[in-house]
Amino acid sequence: MRYWLFKSEPSTWGWSDQVARGAAGEEWDGVRNYQARNHMREMKLGDLGFFYHSQKDKEIVGIVEICAEAHPDSSTDDNRWECVDIKAVRPMVKPVSLAMCKSDPRLADMVLVHNTRLSVQPVTPQEWHVICQLGDTLA
Repeated sequence: MRYWLFKSEPSTWGWSDQVARGAAGEEWDGVRNYQARNHMREMKLGDLGFFYHSQKDKEIVGIVEICAEAHPDSSTDDNRWECVDIKAVRPMVKPVSLAMCKSDPRLADMVLVHNTRLSVQPVTPQEWHVICQLGDTLA
């Protein structure tokens, strides 16, 4: 199993929107960055990810699961773009802010700490467990 982080502006697609999709999940469409797309191509069914609210709050608010592997992005006719489907698993008991991640030396090498603009990024198993610990949430 691998771990990931998905960033979204809550005014466009927030945690509550993701939860409302239920077990069916939702396409993580509209990504137009090659590095983020390539990360989605690596994802497998059952991989887990953090759901991160960008812009104002800048915090990890939930955990999602990959429920469909990479496939053509239905929001475009351009075959260069693919996406995965994700479904909500559970909220973080306590949201974990970007500031918390930046201040924790165990997360010093985390992609989020160094590249806050990348919308889909990998998370190491160690980072996953640290963030779950900070959020009082079961890994």
